Amino acid sequence: MIEGAGDPGGRTLVLGIGNLLWADEAFGVRAAEALYRRHALPETVEVMDGGTQGLYLVQHVQAADNLLVFDAVDYGRTPGDLMVVRGDEVPRFTGAKKMSLHQTGFQEVLSAADLLGGYPTRLTLIGVQAGDLETWGGPLTPEVAACLDEAVALAVAELAAWGITATPRPVPLEAGEDGLLRHGLDRAAYERTDGCSAAGF
Repeated sequence: MIEGAGDPGGRTLVLGIGNLLWADEAFGVRAAEALYRRHALPETVEVMDGGTQGLYLVQHVQAADNLLVFDAVDYGRTPGDLMVVRGDEVPRFTGAKKMSLHQTGFQEVLSAADLLGGYPTRLTLIGVQAGDLETWGGPLTPEVAACLDEAVALAVAELAAWGITATPRPVPLEAGEDGLLRHGLDRAAYERTDGCSAAGF
């Protein structure tokens, strides 16, 4: 967790979901990473790399009063299109159409949290239409990478609507500097173009 201004009370979880190894599947994690590096947030806000942990995320979702999720989705639009889904529409939307390789698992997370009496009061999904979910070790496609800034801006606006201020950092955090991702998995290291990324791909 990192410090900033504005606190409406309760706990807020910003969750990036996805698999870094499958091109645009990494969008959710990369968007959370970008938000974390660029903005300071109140101590009651946690930004988390949810990866593909599935039901292991239930305890985190249960504990959250507010939940903002970044994810790559498939809703039949042009790659790079962003979509914001709120409240009861989030599980309905994920159930109506397969959204990504891991999405059914996250729908189960929401259902399990609800059954256990820990469903978030506020729930928002910021999704991007994926273009490539099949390239092993590939970077984000240009269309999806180009919308990261807008996705972060949408998240900042959503948090503001919840009474949470995301304060821009004068200088973004460097990789490894209290970073969300370590060991060469940050985007800059992972997508190096010299043929040898720090992640080994």
